[in-house]
Parts: sequence; structure tokens; C-alpha cells
Amino acid sequence: MLEMPAGERQLFLTMDLYDPEGKHVAHVRRNQLAFNDKDRFALSTSSNILALFTGPAWVKVTDTTTGGTVLEATVAGQDKVSLVSGKFHTHKGQLIEITPHVCRIQGVLTKFNEVCDVQGGMIELG
Repeated sequence: MLEMPAGERQLFLTMDLYDPEGKHVAHVRRNQLAFNDKDRFALSTSSNILALFTGPAWVKVTDTTTGGTVLEATVAGQDKVSLVSGKFHTHKGQLIEITPHVCRIQGVLTKFNEVCDVQGGMIELG
């Protein structure tokens, strides 16, 4: 879940992370790693204060074992968030890959250049 509470300049991520076998390996709760098996993931984010001066708010999770981006998101405008890139597994072990143009769910679905306006609601992948 990505959220940006009214009046704040910080983008918050809440997400469960799984390995290819579907084992729960980490939990991010509002930009804090509440659980992080073997310190596998690192989280970085724009500063709430600096966001006023340096551009849009963003959040990024990196896999420290591969150096790859697990999920990167940035504010793309008023009430818009862009999923810049991502590569992670679902609780069923399915691989989800995200680029600015494609969202691919292993064995299930591929979306090309699709924009979803959920009007503040949730979107579920997988």
C-alpha cells in the first residue's frame, strides 16, 4: 500500500515481501522495516523536510543480496503515484515485474501502458 496523508510531503509504503517459494521474508510498515529476515532489504525515502525543496516524494526498497530494486515509487502529480520499477514475489511465489510501461505477473497477466485511477482506493496485484 502506498499512501501520502493529507498535509504531508512523505510517501509511505506498507508491504509484505516473499521469496520465490512464498515464504514471508520481510514486512515494511509505513517506511519502517518491521521484520527483515537476514537484513535482506534496505529502504530509502525522500526526506519529509527536503521534499519541499528537492522534488517529488519517493520511496525505494532494495534487495541487499542482489542489489536489485524491489519496488520504487514516486509522486507523479497531485493524487498520482508512479510505480517506477519493481521486482518481487507474491505470497504464492509468483514473480511480479514492474517498469514504467509494463506490469507482468508470472503466468497470469501482462498490462502494457495502462493507467489506473482508483480514486484513492486500493489496487491488488496477483
